[in-house]
Order: sequence, then C-alpha cells, then structure tokens
Amino acid sequence: MGLTAEQVKQKGKELGADLVGICSAQTLNENPPDPKFPQIPANISSEIKSVVAIIKRIPVGAFRARNMACVHHIDQLVLREHDKIAYRIARYLEQEGYYAFQTAAQETSWEMKRGSYGYLSTRHVAIEAGLGTLGLELNLMTHEFGPRCYTTCILTTAELAPDPKMTEQVCIGETCSRCLHSCPASAVLHWGIDKRACATVAQEYGVAALFKVFERVIAAETGEDRMKAVRNLKWFGIWQGLLRVVGAFGDCPRCLAVCPVGEDYHYLSECQREIPEKTPEKLSAGKAMAKARKAGEEIVGLSGHRIRWIGEEGYKPPKLRKAGR
Repeated sequence: MGLTAEQVKQKGKELGADLVGICSAQTLNENPPDPKFPQIPANISSEIKSVVAIIKRIPVGAFRARNMACVHHIDQLVLREHDKIAYRIARYLEQEGYYAFQTAAQETSWEMKRGSYGYLSTRHVAIEAGLGTLGLELNLMTHEFGPRCYTTCILTTAELAPDPKMTEQVCIGETCSRCLHSCPASAVLHWGIDKRACATVAQEYGVAALFKVFERVIAAETGEDRMKAVRNLKWFGIWQGLLRVVGAFGDCPRCLAVCPVGEDYHYLSECQREIPEKTPEKLSAGKAMAKARKAGEEIVGLSGHRIRWIGEEGYKPPKLRKAGR
C-alpha cells in the first residue's frame, strides 16, 4: 500500500503546519488563475502529480501593535517557519520513495507580470486544496484565521487523493467591506486589488523607493546634491529593509487586522472595532458594490473563471453553516 493523503497531512501537522490540504496537479494545470500567464505545476515540472498546501497563522498579537514593523518582523518569522516545514515535508515524501520539492515562499517571477507573481500562486493552490477562498481584496481567507495567515506548497510525484474545494464564500463580502474602509491607499476594488496603490503603503521602502533614490542620484548635478539624495530617511529605511526586511516586506496589516472572519478575531474585535480610515467616499463605494452584487450586475472580479476561487455558492452566515442550510 502506497503513501496516503491522510498520512501526508498528519505529518505536515506534526511538523508544525496549522492547516494542510492536497490538490491534484492536473486540476491546477487546467485552471490557471490567469490563462495569459499560467502559474501551473506543468511549467515547473511535468512529473508533478500532487501539490501539498500548508498554512501557518500569523499570531494576532502583532495586529494589536501600533508599529507596522512588528507585523513585518513576525511575518518574516512565519515565512521562515514555512520554509522549514515545507522542506521537512519534502524530505518525508522522498524518504517514502517520491520526488518532492517546495516552492519559495513569496517568490516573484519578474518576467511573468509587473508585480509580485510567482511560478505558482500559493493562494490559489490553497483554495484548490480546500483550505479557503479569496476575499474581497483577494487575500486568502480561511474559516480558522481569516486572512491572518500565509501559505506555501510542496510539489511531488506522489499521486495523493485531493481534498474537495470549498464552494461557499468564506469572505463576508460587500456587506462587510471593512477591508475597503480601512485601506490607507484605497486599493481595494470589487473582488480585486490595485497592486500599485497597495504597494505605496505595503512596501514603503521597497523596490519602487529604491529606484526613486537612484533616479535622484543620477539626476544630481553636483556632488553635494548626490550626497543629499542618499543622506535622507528614505535611504535609511531602504538600508534597514535590506538588513532586516522591515519596511521592505510587502505587507500592510490594516485589511488583515480589521477582518472579522476567523476564529481568532475575538482577540482583535475590541481594539479593531473602530476604523479611523473610514471616509464617506469609502462607505459609499462599499454600498455601491453591495448594490451591484444584489442587482446581479456584471462584476469583473466575479466574471468567468474567477468565481471558482471566491465561492460559487456565495456567503453563508456561520449560523446557517452550522445548521447545514
């Protein structure tokens, strides 16, 4: 008898994963998030039969802090743990006689699109593995931790029984819109995200800031002007980001902190109940989204294949879910 999916999932949890799911490589190959830029296992290796998705939660205490650096730092710790767990799962699979390797957590393939897109979309893999669905702002949403989690994948030649994909919408959606209300960059779209706007806050000292400093240095006409271009707080932030990834890492915690989905939200509900960033314009935008959805209007974020990862059956309140209705 060969290795079973249950054995792999149990091993993943023993090694420290909070959630583990499995999906078929064929399913991922047939359903790329964006057909124009297919993030599929076949483009990595034709031998892959299954993909194991693991999730680690982000400790909610970080979202009670006033300084974003606390979230950036703990995010890095979570991602490092991800790499260790995925590596050990891959080793376990190879000890059982199958080839296996992990994807790099938060990898970016620059030739694919302008932005943070890896060879696989780990969010979509986790969804196909039955661990959650996409939220209004396209974060991965789980019943257990809402969007306060990260995921990575292990690709293997083992043919493992896949988990069923969720068909209900985990995110409350337009009638909630707390992510939209809290976004300091107003980057939340109708089941979409303006990545460029998001990055202005999430990556304050990221690659765009680095290029701007270089542009000022190159354009400087005198040595004194060049020194002024580098002797500023922006360059210090970039240097700190290179050393510790604080500020450069792509994460603004606001939409994660205010999201009411997840069994862990009761630790945040008191301090995150009020949303200072809420404006009449954001409130109006959320209401317009809810009205459009209720009226059955065509919504780009829900069109075509996209509904697959948001939840074809729509949102069900927890009470109805428990009652099986």
